[in-house]
Amino acid sequence: MNVRQFRVSRRSITIAAAFVGLVSLVLGAHAALNKRSLDAATAATAVQNDAGVKTARIALVIGNGHYPDANAPLTQPINDARAMTSALRRDGFDVDVVEDATRDDMARAVERLKAKIKPDSVVMLYFGGFGVQVGRQSYMIPVDAAIWKEHDIRRDGISVEAVLDMMKDRGAHAKLVVIDASRRNPYERRFRGYSRGLAPIDVPENALILSSATPGKVADDANGQNSLLVTELLKNLSAKPAGAEAVFTKTRVAVTRASDGEQVPAVSSSLVEEVPFGVNGATAADKAGS
Repeated sequence: MNVRQFRVSRRSITIAAAFVGLVSLVLGAHAALNKRSLDAATAATAVQNDAGVKTARIALVIGNGHYPDANAPLTQPINDARAMTSALRRDGFDVDVVEDATRDDMARAVERLKAKIKPDSVVMLYFGGFGVQVGRQSYMIPVDAAIWKEHDIRRDGISVEAVLDMMKDRGAHAKLVVIDASRRNPYERRFRGYSRGLAPIDVPENALILSSATPGKVADDANGQNSLLVTELLKNLSAKPAGAEAVFTKTRVAVTRASDGEQVPAVSSSLVEEVPFGVNGATAADKAGS
């Protein structure tokens, strides 16, 4: 073999090896850069998801107390609405609160709630005031209602079932409802011999409903700044984090005991999974979603 040819061949091999090494180095750097970019994108997505979880708890709170047709203003619903608003905001809810709402006020508030609902949202409705049942539906009564006959309720009232149907249609994941409106009211006496409270509320998929008395029963307001239902509900919301169903059930038991059985709230549930509720409930939801 020619020595010069051997030297050229060895030199070629050396150059080729150096080239291969350089290419490997470039490819490795490119792969590392891609991985870093992917990790950054994943982290950004996680932050966005966390933010979505934190803002996916929304509530509408309505407290109606000054009804012109009542003998005296109801003081508790306004206090209850404000107390519930504070408790829910501490729990991570974006709360829209309306006091002494007319029908237009309530309709606009429901529309605002509708606009906020996204898939997988936890949505809550609280109403305190007068409620009337017509047929198989329960209606929240605005302060400007002009009710003399039963059909006036359908015209002026806001159906609880209609709000629940809206939540379902908008894709809300969990639907929580508290209706503190089983009071004796001035409207039913105009076309009925007695006030008979609220109707059983149909429970859609993955919903939880708490009302201040069992269907067909009325509950007189006790003395105090807040209603008995809200007083006990606030206590359970201030306790250690728990599921919403446990909070509502404990509230029902506490109200029944505190009233010596005179007032027995109703709890209806179709929840298929736990909904964190109470103090730090939003934090628990964040951890569950991460």
